[in-house]
Amino acid sequence: MEVKFLDYTLRIGGEAGQGLQTIGGALAKIFSRKGYYVFTHQDYMSRVRGGHNFYQIRFSDRKVSASRDMVDILLALDLNTIEIHKESVRNDGFILYDSETIKKKFERPEFIDVPFKKIALDVGKSSIMANTVATGAVLGLLDLGLENLNEILKSTFKKKGEEVIGKNLACAEAGYNYSLSNCPRCEGVEIMEPEEKKLMLIDGVQAIGLGALMSGCKFYSAYPMTPSTGILNYLASKAEEHGLVVEQAEDEISAVNMAIGASFTGVRAMTGSSGGGFALMVEGLSLAGMTETPLVIAEIQRPGPATGLPTRTEQADLLFILYAGHGEFPKVIFEPGTPKQAFYLTNRAFELAEKYQIPVFIQSDQYLGDSEWTFENFDFEHLIYNDYRLRKKDLEGVEEYKRYKYSDTGISLLAVPGEAGKHLVVADSDEHDEEGHIIEDDETRIKMVRKRLLKKLPLIKKEIEAPLLYGDPSPEIVLVGHGSTYGVIKEVVDILSRDRKIAMMHFSQVYPLPERDRSDYIELLEKAKLTISIENNATGQFSKLVRAETGFDFTHQILKYDGRPFSIENLKEEVDAYL
Repeated sequence: MEVKFLDYTLRIGGEAGQGLQTIGGALAKIFSRKGYYVFTHQDYMSRVRGGHNFYQIRFSDRKVSASRDMVDILLALDLNTIEIHKESVRNDGFILYDSETIKKKFERPEFIDVPFKKIALDVGKSSIMANTVATGAVLGLLDLGLENLNEILKSTFKKKGEEVIGKNLACAEAGYNYSLSNCPRCEGVEIMEPEEKKLMLIDGVQAIGLGALMSGCKFYSAYPMTPSTGILNYLASKAEEHGLVVEQAEDEISAVNMAIGASFTGVRAMTGSSGGGFALMVEGLSLAGMTETPLVIAEIQRPGPATGLPTRTEQADLLFILYAGHGEFPKVIFEPGTPKQAFYLTNRAFELAEKYQIPVFIQSDQYLGDSEWTFENFDFEHLIYNDYRLRKKDLEGVEEYKRYKYSDTGISLLAVPGEAGKHLVVADSDEHDEEGHIIEDDETRIKMVRKRLLKKLPLIKKEIEAPLLYGDPSPEIVLVGHGSTYGVIKEVVDILSRDRKIAMMHFSQVYPLPERDRSDYIELLEKAKLTISIENNATGQFSKLVRAETGFDFTHQILKYDGRPFSIENLKEEVDAYL
């Protein structure tokens, strides 16, 4: 009997409204609970019903961090899925479908015809349970048992009563047994069971939300906009448990100003949107800059301009965020490459926002936001929480409080209005003096710009960590990425490192860039024979930033801007063209 090396990819395709997320989400949970490492990504259209969507799951006994083009199992819920994706199925792969539903029968050996709808009607007495049958059928094809699926079904339908649970359990078992009994090609392949271990399955927006909760965020305001809405939904689901105020504002202008107001009154506050929504927040961003109000902003990118492609991915907002806001004031931009990085960088965003009284961005995109990864754990001991806000007891030794008092660091005491005892807290969006009152003279203006910007920025730069170097420590080839390209570049480096001196340099702390005297990353790039910047945009925005800040120019660029992420195969092909 052949023992197949475990690196499986499953793609579920169909129309919006057919339950792709239900099936895909359940299977991803099942694989992770069995101890497999999981990576998922979704490709969906901006409509409630119709169109073509797919949900892809890769599971392995080794850590995985990107998607492949070729799949082992295609679960086709409609005929269109077969026509679009049949050439992506490996020679020894399978296509699960229901000939009665799609009105077409295929006689080739890779096609496994499972009557999802008929089984659901016969066993569950309802066609709506066809998705449960399909989920069981996939597990039957892999012969992985039903224990985890049964647990998920019991939990999912707990409120619907024992009868509904029982029918779904029966449908899952019927689908499982049918595919197991009607797949002669499956007998020669054994799926290895991984070591039993507890793994957490989490996507990028959930990780940002969790990071905010663990950082003491007490106020979140936003207007729903794909793909940032997941943060709003996640925090709303945790609001009562964690004493968090979540406000769905009437628009993004209100959302950012609500967050600034909440922060001014003494709590850690955050807002979020995508590019089009953040465009409305820009005036508020400058308000936070002038008033030196701590603020964390999640900006989850999608292709623009205007409404663009609401459900696709791109990294085209970096320079927009970098230069957003009129006037000059410091800001920080983080771009996590994994949900784990998103968790820790959100925590770090709150720390820097509060410490330096500035806006800090967590910038991501649809790809990372919706992608699920498995991790052993998040180490809460590495979280940072320092309360920089002062209340009555903290100000007892302060004779005279000035909100914007000049200092060697540019940082002034941050008292909470109404809780500062005898002291008055004054703030103004006009240029102001140390006390916060409006001024017009040039001498005070110069002092305030130095305080707000020129004194803080060097200190902020010292807080920025060097990029991650993965692979050969003295590489001849360096693939450079930022944000969500982390996983796919890492896997391409793993493949190419078998016979080349190659490494990945990944930036997750994007602006300001680390100081050169604190890291030799530019020197390493200068010594390499080939440096390739890899980005999901059309103009190489990150490479422009690096060149502007350091003078370094990459030898090549690989740019993708069709609204889809890089896959392992297509990125490797692009890199191979330069080798």
